[in-house]
Amino acid sequence: MRIRGMGRPGRRAVRWTVLVLVALLVLPPAAGAAALRLAYRGDPSPQARTRGQDAVWLGHAWVDGRRDGTDLAALAKRVRGTGVKDLYVHTGPLEFDGTLDRKLYPRAAWLVGAVHRELPGVRVQAWLGQVLSHNGSTGLRLPSGAARRNVARSAEQVLDAGFDGVHFDLEPMRSGDRHFLTLLDDVHRATSRRGAPLSVAAHQIDPLPGMHAVAGTLTGDETKWWSREYFGEVARRVDQIAVMSYDTWTPLESLYGGYVARQTELALEATPEDTDLLMGAPAFHSSDTVAHWESAETVAAAMRGVRLGLDRHDPERRRFGVALYVDFEATAEDWAAYRSGWGLEEPEGPAD
Repeated sequence: MRIRGMGRPGRRAVRWTVLVLVALLVLPPAAGAAALRLAYRGDPSPQARTRGQDAVWLGHAWVDGRRDGTDLAALAKRVRGTGVKDLYVHTGPLEFDGTLDRKLYPRAAWLVGAVHRELPGVRVQAWLGQVLSHNGSTGLRLPSGAARRNVARSAEQVLDAGFDGVHFDLEPMRSGDRHFLTLLDDVHRATSRRGAPLSVAAHQIDPLPGMHAVAGTLTGDETKWWSREYFGEVARRVDQIAVMSYDTWTPLESLYGGYVARQTELALEATPEDTDLLMGAPAFHSSDTVAHWESAETVAAAMRGVRLGLDRHDPERRRFGVALYVDFEATAEDWAAYRSGWGLEEPEGPAD
């Protein structure tokens, strides 16, 4: 279309403006996609396999009475012979003031005892979570010293109930939040005295330096990623850190696998040798969203991506594993992909 009153120089300026906009909008995503595809290429080495440091997130039904011995026998059959060392059992949620209602987990003692009998060496950690308050929104306020003290008491409360450790999942957590670091310091002192592990579910790491800040500027949400430096600060304060490497906005399996490979490398680089590092795998099947495409985010792609990242950055790392999310949505195919993709053999007979 010709614009009235615009001569050749004007048309040329518009053309170049359009080309620049196309380059800015299309080329970076295209380059990023190419990089992720490249990261997913290659064959993992036989050495990139389970180190016996894996975990599974379990739903609240295990501690409120909805699960029983039959369910536990089925779970034990799934887990036995794998590298699973930890079960993160949803025991909260915490109240907004950081306290924990004891009525939420009446079957905790039964579960811990039964797991110890059925799966010797497997630890049962209390998974404590809550939505965080930001800018006056409803939720747990970590800047409140009273709330942090209550969270620390809740951690000791679940240890008193018999749990082997504490696993925090507090979201959304902004990169650089110093109040969270203070909380971890306080709780870690208490868990260390008891010889219990302190574990956290962690946000993904900036794919490029400063991405969390860029996202905050463009969308107002700085909670998608953590900086590498902040991830390292969190990792140094805990015994175990599990990256929630799903809900990645990647629409293709090859892109997701490449993204996981890159996240694995970044996490290995940021995590101290004496901290267990686990990479999350999406064993859930909710409806597709912009953030999560079920056909792309698969356990098989996660396992391959983890192995490639491990091979490239730190193949000798021993304190490393994967974590499946979540037991009540995981299918037989998810468990099979975990076993075969992470260097394990299929169990004999059905596991249901």
